[in-house]
Amino acid sequence: MSKYTAVTSRKRTWTPVAVTKGDVKPGSEETLKRCLALRTLELPVKEMLLQGLERDLPDDPGVLPALLSNINDEEKHDLALTYIVDAHVTDPKAELEAERIRKAWLDLPEHPILKTAILERSVFFVLLPFFRFNGDVGIRTVASDISRDEQVHTAQHAMCAHDVGEKATPALNKLRRATVAWAMDLLGTSEDKYLDKDFWMKTSDGLYYQGKAPGLADTQRARMPAFFETSNVNLPKYG
Repeated sequence: MSKYTAVTSRKRTWTPVAVTKGDVKPGSEETLKRCLALRTLELPVKEMLLQGLERDLPDDPGVLPALLSNINDEEKHDLALTYIVDAHVTDPKAELEAERIRKAWLDLPEHPILKTAILERSVFFVLLPFFRFNGDVGIRTVASDISRDEQVHTAQHAMCAHDVGEKATPALNKLRRATVAWAMDLLGTSEDKYLDKDFWMKTSDGLYYQGKAPGLADTQRARMPAFFETSNVNLPKYG
């Protein structure tokens, strides 16, 4: 079996649904708005993947189906995050700055699949845990479902970039760090590490340099709602 196909087989089918607004962790409110504003990066990932299809790809029969599947996932993620935004108040200034960040990622000349791999590994896997530790039921549920997809995406896109000989660049690293710094800039120093800016910056650094985030060892035990605790409105449809 293709190594790309083997990774794709880990996916679980789910369908986004509208959610209701609940209580988020005190102190996280404005940062959540910035992180949600960065949902604008979901569709550029789709665009970068489409650009990647126009480049030379690894000689593996599973590559093309994997990338096409991941492109479809990005549309689903955008819809799920849009439902979250519809239930919460957005920050117009944050939305505008997020669009500038989106343009900066698209304008970088590096291979599009390499850009996607870096963005997913060391930006999305900072934003998604932030949602899971600080968001309400709807935010946590959506973040959990997107995270499962992104684990597959990150593995496949990193493999693809490696297989075509692409390596991270100082420009990508700089933009990666600037993106996370902006998202977390309104946090200060806190005894609650999930509300501490430096914790999230170190998390992104660890994911970028080592592909690890020891500080997120509790992610699988993050406050995830049991089905009997949750309104059906906030539950995604599986299968």
